[in-house]
Formats: sequence, structure tokens, C-alpha cells
Amino acid sequence: MIIKRLDPDSDEAQMIITQSDAYMSALYPSESNHLASTNVLKQSNVLFLGAYVQNPAQEEKLAGCGAVRIRTDDGHYGEIKRLFVFEEYRGLGISKEIMCALESSLIDQDIWIARLETGVKQPEAIALYQKIGYIERGPFASYQTDPLSLFMEKVLSPHGV
Repeated sequence: MIIKRLDPDSDEAQMIITQSDAYMSALYPSESNHLASTNVLKQSNVLFLGAYVQNPAQEEKLAGCGAVRIRTDDGHYGEIKRLFVFEEYRGLGISKEIMCALESSLIDQDIWIARLETGVKQPEAIALYQKIGYIERGPFASYQTDPLSLFMEKVLSPHGV
């Protein structure tokens, strides 16, 4: 697997963003979807990564994506956004690898807090976040309490993720 920066305007990025949006829209009403737009993903304070696997023809194929947005509106932290893996690649540890890369980028910038908002109808995502050290917390920044949202945080270690 290769993890590298993904251009939000690229065709492959637009394809995964569209599929992610459709998946989230099927689970939650629009007021409970807090998706980062392509414009947000292009901002200088955002790192948007793609995870690529090789297909049998040895070509790189986008399998998943994730982003981290550096924020200072409620302390200095990174907010994890847009973590998504295509269905055919789920269960292979791709989300965990993306999370590790995003957390490492925060550590490299001396940012020691990672936060996220996820939906309560995504038990696999919640289990992953808990397994890698995220704990529940209240809403942060401009988020409001929402019965369909779960807010989580992790204190990062300078010794790796």
C-alpha cells in the first residue's frame, strides 16, 4: 500500500468524495452530515491523502482517503475528516494506515491533539478509533450536540502512533 497526497480536484478524488457523500447521505440526514467540501480540502491547512493498492496488473488503484485539518478555534489540534475506504477494500487495515499517516503529519508539526466527529451508525469506524486510542468527548469548535454524532479525541505521542 502507498499513501500519498491526493489532489481534491482530481477525477479519482472526486469519485471517492462522491461515493463517500452518497454513503453518508444514506445513513444520516443532511443536518447531521459534517463533510469537508472539496474547497475545504484544498486549503493550505489541510492534508488530503489517498491510499493506493496495486491491482493484478501492477497499477496503483485508489482504495481510500482521509484528511486532517489544522485548527485553532478550540485549542491547537488536527481534525480528522473524510476517512473513507471503498467497500471492496474494507477490512484490510487501510483506514488504520491512513489514520497513522494523518496522525504522523500532526506530530511532525508539533500538534499533539487529534479530534474527529463520526456518526453513531458506523460501528466499524467507532471501533477503529477506539482501538487506536480515541476517547469520547463533547462537541468541539462549532459542532453542536447531535444524537447522531459522536465526538472523539486522542492525545498523540511524540514516539509514534
